[in-house]
Amino acid sequence: MLELRNIGKAYSNGRRVLADLSYTLEAGEYVAVMGESGVGKSTLLNLIAGLDAPDTGEILINGVVMSSLDDDAATRRRRKELGFVFQAFHILPHLTLRQNVSLPLLLNGVQVEGAIEAAEKMLDAVGLNGRGAHFPRQLSGGELQRVAIGRALIHHPKLILADEPTGNLDPDTARDILMLMRTEIKVNGASGILVTHSRMAAATADRILVLTKDGLHPLGAVNSAALHQSG
Repeated sequence: MLELRNIGKAYSNGRRVLADLSYTLEAGEYVAVMGESGVGKSTLLNLIAGLDAPDTGEILINGVVMSSLDDDAATRRRRKELGFVFQAFHILPHLTLRQNVSLPLLLNGVQVEGAIEAAEKMLDAVGLNGRGAHFPRQLSGGELQRVAIGRALIHHPKLILADEPTGNLDPDTARDILMLMRTEIKVNGASGILVTHSRMAAATADRILVLTKDGLHPLGAVNSAALHQSG
């Protein structure tokens, strides 16, 4: 599903965060990525999602080198196949909750009536039943996070990327949301990458990887102190 080939990335100040990183995520695989602050976990997700470009290396989704596509083709592919839960939510303030959640379906050509119906069901699934007509300004941070998760899942993407998706949720709601994400991945044969500092959240994935300056490693191969910071 996803293949990273020798990915390298440095920040604008010259500090390198990723160097010669390679990894293959198979269809149906769900992994959690942990690691110390500043190691590049969020940067890695942004590169996979196409929000930033690697300095070196290639990213393949379903065998297609994303950098080989023109902007329109790459946008269409990401729109159809990716779901991204942003750490900063990125909910559109001028749209209602049902409009925000239905947006991926509308962009993929689903008729308005069907998209709105699906959005209401998804809002129910994330614990926001009856809130579809509300605007983002009427929600708490935790509720906005649930809207972002619903929007990322509604079009049943084949690759789900989640950056600290439970950081603003209480423990019970976090467990419900994590199980929803896991179910979505497994039922639809999708793949998922969860970036988190929470051991509880990471435990819902099939396996846990730790990102270090030397690449991605299975949990246990890295000093556990690296897991107690976020970034």
